[in-house]
Amino acid sequence: MSDIDFVQLWVDGSDKDWQIEKGKYIPGYNADASAMRYRSWDNLQYWFRGVEKYAPWVRKIHLVTPGHFPKWLNKNHEKLNCINQNEFLKKEHIPVFNSNAVEINLHRIKSLADKFVLFCDDMFITNKVKETDFFKNNLPCDQAIMNNFVPLGLFSYIDFNNVLTINKHFNKKRVIKNNLLKWYNPIYGMQNISNILFYPWKAFSRFVYPHLPLPYLKKTFQEVWEVEEQLLDKTSQNRFRAREDVSHLLFRYWKFMKGEFCPSFVLGKKFDIFKNGNLNTQIYKAIVKQKYKMICVNEFEDDIDFDSEKQKLNKAFETIFPEKSSFEV
Repeated sequence: MSDIDFVQLWVDGSDKDWQIEKGKYIPGYNADASAMRYRSWDNLQYWFRGVEKYAPWVRKIHLVTPGHFPKWLNKNHEKLNCINQNEFLKKEHIPVFNSNAVEINLHRIKSLADKFVLFCDDMFITNKVKETDFFKNNLPCDQAIMNNFVPLGLFSYIDFNNVLTINKHFNKKRVIKNNLLKWYNPIYGMQNISNILFYPWKAFSRFVYPHLPLPYLKKTFQEVWEVEEQLLDKTSQNRFRAREDVSHLLFRYWKFMKGEFCPSFVLGKKFDIFKNGNLNTQIYKAIVKQKYKMICVNEFEDDIDFDSEKQKLNKAFETIFPEKSSFEV
């Protein structure tokens, strides 16, 4: 058994009690409470099957929810920690329907390992992964690739806040000079060009986000909270995603600044589900062929044919994971 944990956030937007609780609160201006944020694709079982089959070395799985859990889940599994998010969030911050608020407080989970990998419920393991895919020399594996800042909705505002905070604490030229081979590394391939092009900029703009599971050190969360408690507390107070939020990516960027990461390959691919079903065929083929170690299936548009695409997606997962895992009753 390793010393690495997995953390998975999950919510069932169809849960009646949860809907009633959520309905008591009205999202503020520039908040995001769209149904797409909470819609369940009924495929969490395939995430567990992927973990058991291709990452059996994981020490513990922390399934974080608002308090409800799938009926099929084996809560007594020795590797599973079913945790209500209200158990580690501050009392004055609950209830909350903002994943940013939950994620930036994960270090408060009492039994969480010092090394953990954060998943979203649209991220799956579809082929064999090793501990060294996530951590090497006790450092998270990641890719520090600079990028231009292009406003693309609410997420961009939040990431702008992340980068603004980073530039407040760190000098760009000094950061890169201190860990030059972590910013310009053969393993990045052609992406080194991006870092070369953005080097002359006075400050950091944005970083490429592969939208795949991210490894973290718990101490990074603790360190950022020590120096930016007011900022992080503000996000924790927002019941719904808001423009003034920061996200867990702030901690990712912080480890870049400190050089506390190991340059690595991208081990998966993110796909977007579109309302044009023909565009989604490549997603289901990639799953069935197990083309990548990890895959993210992101709901990109609100008006997709949800029932049809859900059926196709879950059929693809059922093809490679036909048998129940020990996490299912």
